[in-house]
Order: sequence, then C-alpha cells, then structure tokens
Amino acid sequence: MADNSVLESGLKERCGSDCVLKNEPMSSHTTFRTGGPADYYVRPKDRESFLRVLNYLKESEEEYLILGKGSNLLVGDRGYRGTVLDTAGALGEVIVDGDRISAGAGASLSAVSNMAAEASLTGMEFASGIPGTVGGAVFMNAGAYGGEMSQIVSSVELVESSGDIVTKPGSEMGFAYRASIVQNKNMTVLGARLKLERGDKNEIIAKIKELGEQRAKKQPLEFPSAGSTFKRPEGYFAGKLITDAGLSGLTIGGARVSPKHNGFIINLGNATSADIMDLIDEVREKVQQKFGVTLVPEVRIIGEF
Repeated sequence: MADNSVLESGLKERCGSDCVLKNEPMSSHTTFRTGGPADYYVRPKDRESFLRVLNYLKESEEEYLILGKGSNLLVGDRGYRGTVLDTAGALGEVIVDGDRISAGAGASLSAVSNMAAEASLTGMEFASGIPGTVGGAVFMNAGAYGGEMSQIVSSVELVESSGDIVTKPGSEMGFAYRASIVQNKNMTVLGARLKLERGDKNEIIAKIKELGEQRAKKQPLEFPSAGSTFKRPEGYFAGKLITDAGLSGLTIGGARVSPKHNGFIINLGNATSADIMDLIDEVREKVQQKFGVTLVPEVRIIGEF
C-alpha cells in the first residue's frame, strides 16, 4: 500500500493533476444523494489514462471502486477509504454498426437506448429508463419490464484481475438475476457489444415513451433513490412483502419506504446514508419476522458508516 502522498502523485502522473479530486463527497456522485468523501476521486479523460490508473491501483494493491452513475450505490456517511475511478469521460464512446452497438462502460444506458431507437434497432427499450451506465448494467445484469442485459449482450471487453484485457462472449459472463461473473472475480468492464434487431423506428420510440410513462406513474422518480432497494426473493415480490408487512411510508430520519412503490427507499431530501441503512435493516427484520423471507439488498453498500 502506498502512503497517501505517493498514491496522489502516482494518480496525477498517470492521468494529469486536473483529473484527481481529493476528499470528494460521494453525495455528488450517487443517485441517493448521500455519502461522505472518497479519499480520491479520479476522472480520466480517455481510455489510455483510465487503464494507466487502473493498472497502477492494481499493482499498488490500493482499495478502489469503479463508478458509473452511482445509481445502485449507498456510500457510508464517513466516506470511502480508497480511490473512486469514474468511467464516464474515459469510456463513453458509442458506435452503431448495422444491428450491433459497441458501447463503452461509461456510456449512459438511456442514451444508448435512444441511439438504438434512432437507428431503428429494437431489443433495448427495457433499458431506456434505467439510470445507470453500460458497465454497471453488465456488472449486475440490469433489467426491467421483462428485459435484461443478458438478452442483448453479444460480448464484453474486460480487464481481468491479472490486468490482461480480454473479450468474453455473453454466454461466458455468468449472467443470472442481478448477477454476473464481474461481481466476484475482480474484473473491470471496459465496454460491451450489443446485438439488437431491426425494427420500426416509430414503434420503438412509442414503446420507450410508454415504458417511461409507466415508470413515472409507478415509481417515485421525484425523490433521490437507488431504484429497487431489494432483489426479488424467489416466489415473491419485495414490494408486496413490504406492503403486506405494513411498512409503506415507514420513515427513519430523512429516509422513507416510498408509499408510491414500497420496493423503493427514498431520500426525502435530508437523509443520511445511516438513515437509509437503518431503514433497510428495519424493513428486512420486519419482513423476516412476519413472513420468514430474507430480503437481500440490490443496492451495493460500501464505505464507512
């Protein structure tokens, strides 16, 4: 482990001093709008500098987190003792080639969905309202409205734990419900190639609009959240279990179980990460007591609380 001054100079050397922020509040980079400071927050400008920083962090055995849009992340109020490596600027390229789209890990999922629609490509409409990046969506096999990434990912470009860059077909990604091999093999997604189908542009755009309207009607989009807080337990729906346990509207501090959709925990505007964590724990405990079902958070929880 490098000491902080060595680490800071090493990061700046590999991507420029203007790319490295110190003690950056994670509340600015998560959709929950909570979270204390990361020791270092690095925003490489291009793929080369991203890889230089990533390799440096690996070689020096420093703690690090790859970040997309922070849409599925709860960071503790005391922050994250490590380096956050942002994919947005460095890995945001998107190329449409026939019925395939190559998208960098930092590309916005909704933007790629809209580009697919403009190119009359269908199959990605489900992702149009998911507020994450391609990398994050591959990492957790994101899905909505009956679609998920496993259905459209043809191949994924990865940095393995060894530092080698490889391309794996979608069939070797270990996709399962909100899971992929990236989660437990210390891999980093650089980008994905998506296989879509030709369709009618107007129909695709209409479908995206319809799903957007459904989302706005059923989900508390007016409040900061991380989307569905819990994974779907086998044979159940998390939101219904929470409703049936009488927990709709349950509030701790500035965090509330959304009355609009009980599967969401929302930030009323003044929540701390501890409020959200306490509410997650309370909901899990009450559902376990009433139904004997263990709710597993879908949200990634990191940092010091």
